[in-house]
Amino acid sequence: MAPRRPSLSTSIARWHGDERTVGSPLNTAEVVALRRTRLFGSTGTILMAIGALGAGARPVIQDPTFGVRLLNLPSRLQTVSLTMTTTGAVMMALAWLLLGRFTTGPRRMSRSQLDRTLMLWILPLLIAPPMYSKDVYSYLAQSEIARNGLDPYTVGPAPGLGLGHVFTLSVPSLWRETPAPYGPLFLWIGRGISAITGENIVAGVLLHRLVVLLGVALIIWAVPRLARRCGVAEVSAMWLGAANPLLLMHLVAGIHNEAPMLGLMLAGTEFALRGIESRHRLLPRPLRAPSTEADWQRWAPLLQLLAGTVLIAMSSQIKLPSLLAVGFVAMALAHRWGGTVRAFFAASGSLTAIAVLVIVVIGKASGLGFGWLFTLGTANVVRSWMSPPTLLALGAGQGGILLGLGDHTTAVLALTRAIGVLIIAVLVTWLLLTVLRGRLHPVGGLGVALGTTVLLFPVVQPWYLLWAIIPLACWATRPGFRIAVIVTTLVVGILGPTANGDRFALFQIVDATLASAVVVALLIGLTWRRLPWRAMPAGDTDPSPAPVTA
Repeated sequence: MAPRRPSLSTSIARWHGDERTVGSPLNTAEVVALRRTRLFGSTGTILMAIGALGAGARPVIQDPTFGVRLLNLPSRLQTVSLTMTTTGAVMMALAWLLLGRFTTGPRRMSRSQLDRTLMLWILPLLIAPPMYSKDVYSYLAQSEIARNGLDPYTVGPAPGLGLGHVFTLSVPSLWRETPAPYGPLFLWIGRGISAITGENIVAGVLLHRLVVLLGVALIIWAVPRLARRCGVAEVSAMWLGAANPLLLMHLVAGIHNEAPMLGLMLAGTEFALRGIESRHRLLPRPLRAPSTEADWQRWAPLLQLLAGTVLIAMSSQIKLPSLLAVGFVAMALAHRWGGTVRAFFAASGSLTAIAVLVIVVIGKASGLGFGWLFTLGTANVVRSWMSPPTLLALGAGQGGILLGLGDHTTAVLALTRAIGVLIIAVLVTWLLLTVLRGRLHPVGGLGVALGTTVLLFPVVQPWYLLWAIIPLACWATRPGFRIAVIVTTLVVGILGPTANGDRFALFQIVDATLASAVVVALLIGLTWRRLPWRAMPAGDTDPSPAPVTA
């Protein structure tokens, strides 16, 4: 009899390492279910990547698929492409939900199993066109402005490059006249990318995606360590935070600079807390240059604290909200020093001085200066329904119109946004003092502060939610929090707008949504007994580990 050929799922499992090894926390039935879940999710991201050839945020010119028969086909079948992208996103999100079964309970998947799953889901998105946003083209345009010696904080793509420039053409019309709202570190990196790629859009997009990938790598490095510091299971935090569908959809596929911002902030927080919580003194006595191994061990906590503060300050030079982490690290340090008023001023003053020094050095070394401080409100022109203050103002404005009082939306908007900022300031101050007293872990305080900031921010985009979700995943263990994150992720990721930069007619969106719902329903029916849609039967929950295979 001819030997049985391996199935596709078996081949993929062997390609990225067989789970059935000594020490695997899962039993044989669970390993099989995990493997099938992984394949289901990777199929979804492959569909997303293929659909992005027609439904993605492709450039206006220099589109590499233009004129290539097979690759250009999705662009001529936009409804089909949108259906594929939506179906793939739903499959990936559902696979992530199923993956959660293996991150809680008495037996959890291993870190290596989760890492391989995440890698397999990310790979197809790395070579796909940008999705869900055209922000990457704004990055290219603003970086090119800086490379040309102009100030990206005073001129936008149209006046800085011209309306006919290859980058300006792909920038959404709303942002063609606006200056850059990003910090100088990010535009410094972008200027380097522009120096390498010139006006080649494809190469520029790929290098920006590489920067995003490095940021994701830092997130993956920091999350399990912060979770361990907070007493949370590593795989639970990784699943809820680093493997969250919003990260794959918007940071990896959408190419947003939140990835390096969050990566540097989380890595910096881990280094700083590692120094603060060390058993060694933060200021070795006597103060002398380290010469022996014992001297280096005594100096290590201080060096880790300094390195962490520098990394956090660097992250703020991509997007400013991450600077909140310096405050919570400072409060943790003040608590370590006794929690007194003197400790408060000593810790906050010293770390603030370090952060300011880093900001000044980056501003001077990059040649971009500090104009970014005056363009932070650039995005406020967007009236985002996801922002409660903005939504409240829009509702009040429409109510005034219906009552015949006139359109006062702009005035109400200024009031509600100002109130939101005031509430953020009050709540963040309270959280900082709570950490100072030792009643709240600094990682938890940072997550809640960023969550408050996102909730009351004048503009909220889907990927902003990751500011809070990822640090909170390292700290919060209550089922209510996990349920809230799951529901938010699925609602924003699945039911959110599917048009991702290109303009789709309403009938196309409706047709694609209905078709995707039918396809996903059929897939659930076909895999009902093969994927862990339900709890594992009692007969399949043998606690014995998976056997060793050759």
